[in-house]
Amino acid sequence: MTSTLARAWTPVCPLPRLEYDRGVAALVEGVQVAVFRTTEGLYALDNLDPASGANVLSRGIVGSRDGVPTVASPLHKQVYDLRTGDCLDRPGAGVSRHEVRCRDGLVEVRLRQEE
Repeated sequence: MTSTLARAWTPVCPLPRLEYDRGVAALVEGVQVAVFRTTEGLYALDNLDPASGANVLSRGIVGSRDGVPTVASPLHKQVYDLRTGDCLDRPGAGVSRHEVRCRDGLVEVRLRQEE
């Protein structure tokens, strides 16, 4: 049985610093996280592109596929669902998704860890 453990919320940046449909990289508890702001909301995924092994997803192309908010890796162009971290091009592949919120104008991320 797998459960998800939540950690503490970590401040990343003021909300106005995040441009729409662009990502930023943040170091949260030693983990590189890609944070995105779209018109639908805020999203946070691991910054590590599993296809290349490089921390580049924050530099990916934000868009949508069939109404699903996505980011495409800037290196190999695999597309990831911003809501789940699932790779839409390679079933079974993906990146970890983290919780993200805006509280008092400050974007905060909380890592999710599988037990």
